[in-house]
Amino acid sequence: MKRRWIALLMAGSLFVGAFGTYWLLEGKGAGEEQQSGLEEKEEGPEQIKGSLEHFDKFGKAYELILNQYVEDVEEETLIEGAIKGMLDTLGDQYSVYMDPEMVKQFDETLDSSFEGIGAEVSMVDGKVVIVAPFKDSPAEKAGLKPNDRILSVDGESIEGLDLYEATLKIRGEKGTTVKIEIERNGLSKPLVIEVKRDEIPQITVYGDIKKQSGKNIGYLEVTSFSKETAKEFHEHLTGMEKKGIDGLIIDVRGNPGGLLSSVEKILKEFVTKDKPIYQIEKRNGEKIRFISPLEKGKPYPIVVLIDNGSASASEILAGALQEAEGYKLIGTRTFGKGTVQQPFEMGDGSNIKLTIYKWLTPEGNWIHKEGIKPDIEVKQPDIFDTHPLQIEEALKKDMNSEQVQNAQQILEGLGFAPGRVDGYFDGATETAVKAFQNHQGLTVSGRIDKNTASALEKAILAEIKKEKNDLQLQTALRYITK
Repeated sequence: MKRRWIALLMAGSLFVGAFGTYWLLEGKGAGEEQQSGLEEKEEGPEQIKGSLEHFDKFGKAYELILNQYVEDVEEETLIEGAIKGMLDTLGDQYSVYMDPEMVKQFDETLDSSFEGIGAEVSMVDGKVVIVAPFKDSPAEKAGLKPNDRILSVDGESIEGLDLYEATLKIRGEKGTTVKIEIERNGLSKPLVIEVKRDEIPQITVYGDIKKQSGKNIGYLEVTSFSKETAKEFHEHLTGMEKKGIDGLIIDVRGNPGGLLSSVEKILKEFVTKDKPIYQIEKRNGEKIRFISPLEKGKPYPIVVLIDNGSASASEILAGALQEAEGYKLIGTRTFGKGTVQQPFEMGDGSNIKLTIYKWLTPEGNWIHKEGIKPDIEVKQPDIFDTHPLQIEEALKKDMNSEQVQNAQQILEGLGFAPGRVDGYFDGATETAVKAFQNHQGLTVSGRIDKNTASALEKAILAEIKKEKNDLQLQTALRYITK
């Protein structure tokens, strides 16, 4: 396929299965033989196999409904419904039909930025689930987290909608707001989170050199794998190496994935020719190994940070560095997305994005729905598990609820010692609230109204962003310098 494709949802929306859930096999593989093995599927719909008898049956059904149904039916509606029905029978949420308008909106997102809330979503067990919000996106700032399950959008249920239909409800212009109702593990009641859409720049690599035990440790955070990611990564890494680094941390936490070609280019800077970068398994079981031409690896130690928001292309990177080069993975188990999709043009501007391969780790492991286990498992502090406060009426002494419990956890994380975190608003909690209000210059009432709730949320977000509280990063720094 010669066209550029990223499965990034249209302007004004989320990334749908985004970089992580849908890929394009773009550009050349590790060699001509390997690439030719991946091109045989690109000839299009004419390759569909089926007997004329079965197509005759389909035609009869089509004519019957078109001519005899009690109400008029558009021919295009029937055809598109039939296509969607065939894809539905596959039981694969990653194989989908996109009408011409959807394709047009996808193409618009190939610009250097797009408008939306900035979150990757996928379909898991029939529910639309947040894979990861993007770094510093409206979704992240509003409090959306990996594994949040979306129930409704602006008060309308999305039950029964496919991934694209659901995300179409979330898209919108910069400056507008959307209310997203979610289920979250650990909470008995849903949360309604309001997100203000904004422009989401496509900067995907952030670099820094960190000091640890007298050593210079390179740090590269990759937020997704888009068209320019490999170039950005190489420029950052080259600059760091010129300054001199004693180790490197690659951070793909919350990275939903992206272009296969992008992660492949990055891996060719680290993985030598001794083992494959990854493998592709075709429907007949044939496996194609992708080999890097690299003769010699890096002269410094490397670790990779992962979590349950690391999906797809991020998992290819983590799996390759772990199995091919023996570099350690630190964090929590990854998302578990082990298939490859490719778009096929249908001739009228529409596309079918179809799962055509499994991808495997260098050692041939398929991580689909399983994820990759870290070598060193590190859970973040409890402050990372706090939720947005939903304040309809002020929280006060003698109340008992999940919202009180969440507020107590925030107060505890901020060092204001409520004394308990079980959801009962007692005297010690009231004292902690007063101390926080006094510290913030708020009216000291001991009750958590909307102003105090907002201040608590801002304070805990600031605390989460402090490097000293990032236990996974701190563990990586200590490990790499020991």
